[in-house]
Amino acid sequence: MNLPAPVPADGGRRPVAMVVKGYPRLSETFIAQEILGLEEAGLPIQIWSLRKPTDGAVHELHRRIRAEVHYLPEYLYQGPVRVLRGLTAALRRPGFRAFAAQAWCDLKRDPSASRARRIGQSLVLAHELDPTIRHLHAHFLHTPASVTRYAALLRGDAFTFSAHAKDIWTTPDWEKREKIAASRWGVTCTRTGLAELRRLSPAEPVPRVELVYHGLDLARFPPSPAPAARRDGGAASDPVRFVSVGRLVAKKGFDDLLDALARLPPDLHWRWTHVGGGELKAALKAQAERLGLGARIDWRGALPQAEVIAALREADLFVLPCKEGDGGDRDGLPNVLMEAATQALAILSTRYAGVPEFVEDGREGLLVPPGDAPALSAALERLARDPDLRQTLGRAAERRVREDFSFEAGLRHLAARFEGTRTGEPAGPELVRFDPVRP
Repeated sequence: MNLPAPVPADGGRRPVAMVVKGYPRLSETFIAQEILGLEEAGLPIQIWSLRKPTDGAVHELHRRIRAEVHYLPEYLYQGPVRVLRGLTAALRRPGFRAFAAQAWCDLKRDPSASRARRIGQSLVLAHELDPTIRHLHAHFLHTPASVTRYAALLRGDAFTFSAHAKDIWTTPDWEKREKIAASRWGVTCTRTGLAELRRLSPAEPVPRVELVYHGLDLARFPPSPAPAARRDGGAASDPVRFVSVGRLVAKKGFDDLLDALARLPPDLHWRWTHVGGGELKAALKAQAERLGLGARIDWRGALPQAEVIAALREADLFVLPCKEGDGGDRDGLPNVLMEAATQALAILSTRYAGVPEFVEDGREGLLVPPGDAPALSAALERLARDPDLRQTLGRAAERRVREDFSFEAGLRHLAARFEGTRTGEPAGPELVRFDPVRP
């Protein structure tokens, strides 16, 4: 990939500190993809994670990333010496007074243990960061951005952010407004997220927050397979195959999918494969057993990318019934929709969050109202029985992702943004947003 990598007069480039909630995570390939792309564009990066990984595997993508990875103490009692050293060093910093005022103000509005942890983690981050690093970037506007903002205040550094999904919709307005105002710039990955963040942004000639879709590094995905067997659910020996990839959490709507599967007529033969872990695994398995579906479902758990792709290539239809989750949590534009499209899979999802920004109902897939199990079941049956429709939608989805959602354009935008922050140059009009538009 030939992306710009300007070299400053001093002959080197200062690293950017990327602050993330957990690294590496199988469910956040979009972050790893971005970090790798920026590295290949010539940007040195250090990764600072608020917690250690819990997944038992990593993607090949993670193995290609060269950045040093540092872990902050997830709980302050796990690193008391590091926290004390950070506090001692903070007391001598010129930014301590501004940091302390902001931390105290936030604690009064949010007197939680989580807030105290973020303040303590920021002390460690500010102290242990290489002094040559002057730019901190947070992935997610909730806890990672809190730690990043406090550390940037202490050090007098630039602070930028990427906002994605849950962090936009579960963070209080006052906190989003103040973080946006304190940042140098920010990006988000859906039009709905952009509208929400611009609602809270300072009024400026050049918007503080921009739209940059993640897109996909299509080189990581094999060409789509030849058209699959024309399964129509009529043969018990060769059932139509549904697949879903996503964490087992409320906003993914898998409880609705189970209810929809239970409504399918008995003469329709199907199997459903689910890929991903999550907190609702036991509850959803129990729901499947109550509905008499257990024998038709393959719960595969979290898998590395190669095995995810293999599961997609085995399937006839991709299903992800997104909806609002706990506490207002919602998806942005799930990358798994685009990953399924690379394999020419028709998509069944909902008219919710960022999904309609990629899938047009009747063009790349079918969309139903969120939380509507009867409508979801009817769409499942329609697509299961009609392999011609599935093939038409799947080929359209593949064209959409390959023509409009390759990640190179968005990555060029980000590389220029980071370079502009390093040099202190303002963004030009060409950097307002990256927004694939349908023909």
